[in-house]
Amino acid sequence: MITVTHRRYVPYSHAHYAGNLVDGAYSLGLFGDVATEVCIRLDGDEGLFASYDDVQFKAPVQAGDVLEIEATVVRMGTRSRKIAFESRVVCRGTGGSAAAVLDEPIVAVTATGTVVVPPAA
Repeated sequence: MITVTHRRYVPYSHAHYAGNLVDGAYSLGLFGDVATEVCIRLDGDEGLFASYDDVQFKAPVQAGDVLEIEATVVRMGTRSRKIAFESRVVCRGTGGSAAAVLDEPIVAVTATGTVVVPPAA
């Protein structure tokens, strides 16, 4: 089908909890962004998110991280697209302005979701 990947630095202004932890909704918002690009590429329209299912928070996301967000279309209906999402930490902030590129990405959040697009003209 199609896979789209975004990368995003997590600014310290998004830290919500002790230890510079970022809430899980941050990754869900990024899933929405990458789903929008999927819809534009497939259908020429931003589409609308209809639902998430099977959201799993597997590892913490911290301010100073660099996330790689991947969306892969796993099923296409007439107007719906089922998408598998994965948010991976590819760089981790190590304090102050220091950071390290990880040898192996850390899978932080996974989910599947459904988007809908307008009927074809």
